[in-house]
Formats: sequence, C-alpha cells, structure tokens
Amino acid sequence: MCPTTILIVDDQTLMRDGLKTILDLEEDMEVIGAVSNGEEAYEFVKEHSPSVVLMDIRMPVMNGVESMKRIINEFPDTNIIMLTTFDEEEYIIESLVNGAKGFLLKDIQGDKLIEAVRDGAKGQMILPTNIAEKLALKISELSKTYDPDYKLEKINKDPMQFSSREQEIITLMTQGLNNQQISERLYISEGTVKNYISDIYNKIGIKNRPKAIIYFRKLMEQYSEE
Repeated sequence: MCPTTILIVDDQTLMRDGLKTILDLEEDMEVIGAVSNGEEAYEFVKEHSPSVVLMDIRMPVMNGVESMKRIINEFPDTNIIMLTTFDEEEYIIESLVNGAKGFLLKDIQGDKLIEAVRDGAKGQMILPTNIAEKLALKISELSKTYDPDYKLEKINKDPMQFSSREQEIITLMTQGLNNQQISERLYISEGTVKNYISDIYNKIGIKNRPKAIIYFRKLMEQYSEE
C-alpha cells in the first residue's frame, strides 16, 4: 500500500521540522516536501501532487488561504488541512467554504495530528470541537430565520428541479448530518447517499460541502421570505 504523501507549508523552520519528525514516524505516511510560503506550496503541488497539504494561515509572499484557493481551483482533488495558532471564525469560514478539508490549531497533540492527516487523506472533514462550535455559531448567525422543519418543496421553483429524494438529503445536510447519518436516517446505503450528493453538487455547480450547505440555507431563507 502506497503511503500518504504530505506537503508541510509553514514559515517557521521549527514547526516544519517538528511536523515532519512526527509524521515520518508513521509507516503509512511520507513527508515529501516542506516549504515556507503559499507561492512555494502552489508550485510544489503542481509538480508533485501530494495527497495531503498541511497549510499554515499566516505566511509571507502568499498566505495560506490564498494559496489554498489557488490550489483547489486548479487541483480540486488536493486535500488541504489548515494549520494555525489563531482560531478566529473568519479564517475558519473562508478556509472551509473555499475547499479546505479541515482546520487544526498548532497546539494539537501528535496522535490527534496523525489521525487528522489520515482522515484528511480520505477526504473527511476535520474540525476540533472548539472550532466546530465557532463555525456552528457563525452559520447560526447567518441563518437566524432557518427552520429545521422547513421543507424544500419551494426550492423546486428553481429550474434545477431537485427530486424528492434529493430534497430529503439536502434537508439533512443542512441540519449537519454526515453521509453515514443520512444513510441511516433514509435507510439507503452510504454509497447511494454519495451518488445523490454528487448529483446535487453538479446541479448547483458547487463541489464543497460547507459551501453547499451555506448555499442551501440562504436558498431556504429566500423562499421562506416570499
């Protein structure tokens, strides 16, 4: 089995070396690069296609958020996990909405970091509890009129015309359920859920779950006000 290849992006040499030491001890991981700014990160991803990028937020030349946007735009299958000492919600929202697979504080324990990299390599979303709480609060502020019992029939005024099953899945997504929870709620396989979500993404032109959820919450608000 090929190891998960990792790029570390941080302007602090000590942080880069420390992360590399921790991750290289794992048999299923290999740090193939370590660079000091977002521009170097983009060039490295373009040439080497790492499985996971651990991306610092604040760096010279090009910061982590801008680098992430550029990488995701050109290499959408890249799994980027944001690393920072700051937990301000604006960084959380901007990073996740633009395609990051997770957001970790730099004081994370080594075993948690390793677990997060493994999850990120699988495309799973990674959010520590304190960051998840901030994100939930921010979404709540953006969606104060959201009614969790609101049905999406009105969304079918939209030319995309979602099927009844897609409406059910969209509703559960906006309530924060993951694919496994949705499959259990609707008594369908997780693979079937993924297929439906892929079709939904294609209809709205969005490939990122947090961004899709915000899109549908705003759409619900729009129709509930009519």
